[in-house]
Amino acid sequence: MKITILGASGLLGQALMREWEGDEVTGLSSKDADIRHAAQVRAVLDKTRPDWIVLSAAYTDVDGCESHQELAFAVNRDGPANVAQAAKDIGARLIFLSSDYVFDGTKTSPYEADDRRNPQSVYGRTKAEAELRLLGLMPGCCIARTSWLFGIGGKCFPDTILRLGASRPTLDVVDDQRGSPTYSVDLARAIIQLCRANAVGIVHVTNSADCTWFEFAREIVNGAGLPTEVHPTTSEKMARPAPRPAYSVLSAKSLQKWGITMPSWQDALLRYLQERKG
Repeated sequence: MKITILGASGLLGQALMREWEGDEVTGLSSKDADIRHAAQVRAVLDKTRPDWIVLSAAYTDVDGCESHQELAFAVNRDGPANVAQAAKDIGARLIFLSSDYVFDGTKTSPYEADDRRNPQSVYGRTKAEAELRLLGLMPGCCIARTSWLFGIGGKCFPDTILRLGASRPTLDVVDDQRGSPTYSVDLARAIIQLCRANAVGIVHVTNSADCTWFEFAREIVNGAGLPTEVHPTTSEKMARPAPRPAYSVLSAKSLQKWGITMPSWQDALLRYLQERKG
């Protein structure tokens, strides 16, 4: 198969480039193709002529999206529509990376792939609207929703906790938001399997099990052997520009339908810490 990855310089894109073997893979960053410009997208895809396009390019600064709404919608909604139109024109398949933030967080049991979208942040709205546009343009596309992404090669929560933990005796971390941390390596491997299975529809792809950010931070600090004490706090006390879902655990049923299972986030974290050591 011929694969083109848009967003190859991001956390997931880097993992895809490292993990993907046995196929002809082209990785493109925003410098190679700005997905906001339909002509640029069409030109690069005309060159690579892929069987599958993996669209992981996005404006992922959730708080930044609140103050830069025009940019957020241009990159996260209009960009994917440009890619989908080009994919349709050249007969390529498309897998698009979406987010748990398309949900409002009011459930107390894992979100299913067909649960109602009700985003509470600008970032969540851009992703939800992108999903609807793509399903309209390419009903046979695959939308892979994920959550709490971490990995080597960019900003992520464990990286921040390790950096702060190295210089501070205590850290306050919110304990009233629950989700599933997802390791870029495991997400990349699942995406490769989804492409090879010719997956269609909405699929939830996260590491198994769930935790709060506080529980995640405590596990990071303990796993790294840091003496830092991690204390629980509330979202209200740690106010951010963009609202976060209180509960955004994604059900694995849609992924298991394709014969794919994911390791636990605890297992993934141990491998991430080993990878960091190099």
